[in-house]
Amino acid sequence: MIIRSWLFVPGDSERKLEKAKTNPSDALILDLEDSVSDDRQELAREMVRKYLQERKDRKRQQLWVRINPLDTELSLPDLAAVMPGAPDGICLPKVYSAKDVNKLGNYLSALEAREGLEIGATKILVVATETAASLLSFHTYLEGVTDRMAAITWGAEDLSAALGASDNMHASSGGYDDPYLMAKSLCLAAARALDVQPVGVVYVNYQDMEGLSTDCLNDRKTGFIGKIAIHPAQAEVINNAFTPSDEEIKYAKRVVAVFEQNPGVGVVGLDGKMLDMPHLKQARNLLSLAAEIAQKE
Repeated sequence: MIIRSWLFVPGDSERKLEKAKTNPSDALILDLEDSVSDDRQELAREMVRKYLQERKDRKRQQLWVRINPLDTELSLPDLAAVMPGAPDGICLPKVYSAKDVNKLGNYLSALEAREGLEIGATKILVVATETAASLLSFHTYLEGVTDRMAAITWGAEDLSAALGASDNMHASSGGYDDPYLMAKSLCLAAARALDVQPVGVVYVNYQDMEGLSTDCLNDRKTGFIGKIAIHPAQAEVINNAFTPSDEEIKYAKRVVAVFEQNPGVGVVGLDGKMLDMPHLKQARNLLSLAAEIAQKE
């Protein structure tokens, strides 16, 4: 299933959890990590478990949980507490390599068996670039990673802290500096190589909706599908940006049609442009994405 917008919701806020039920986001990420203080961890786990158990119908909006990093003592209690609620997936932060993802997959298998859930039903969203080591370990995903991994995203904020940087933006261009552009590129390449969903990074200025829309469109043009939201108002903008327009769908259908009208031909002309197999593949991908979104809505 394609998820356009993933909204972080603090796991210890009853008000925000309730309000998120009507948010247009395709998925909620119920957060047990950064937005929850150490003294409220147990409370947050109980609230998230109850929330999951009460919301069994997730056709419109999936429910995922971000646990604490695996190298902390909080992660296993997080999993043990929330799995009775059968979350659609787990968001794994501070990943070092595919070894962490596979370890989480093993934990999930044990807990699914404990709860009588279908083995393999709980998927994983990997936040792949929040540690310095993670930039050097993307090859490990290609060497073998659990098929629970359904999506992968990258992170610039935690990564800048891990690299000892004072900022992650380039002083002159205003865009991301080189290490973060590399993280973005590696994330996208790994996702496409593994045929999982590449998810765009958060846009931290939650009041700049125009900037968010531009960032989403740039992500989509690059090859990402969907984006993580840190504010409820961002979800609608993200959904719109990652939904193919009527004009795009119409043009994609024309591309497919002109190739079908010329079977066995590798290059065709349309509107004065020469099109070849990559253009046909792009058109079919767009139509597939549009069809999946239309079916969901």
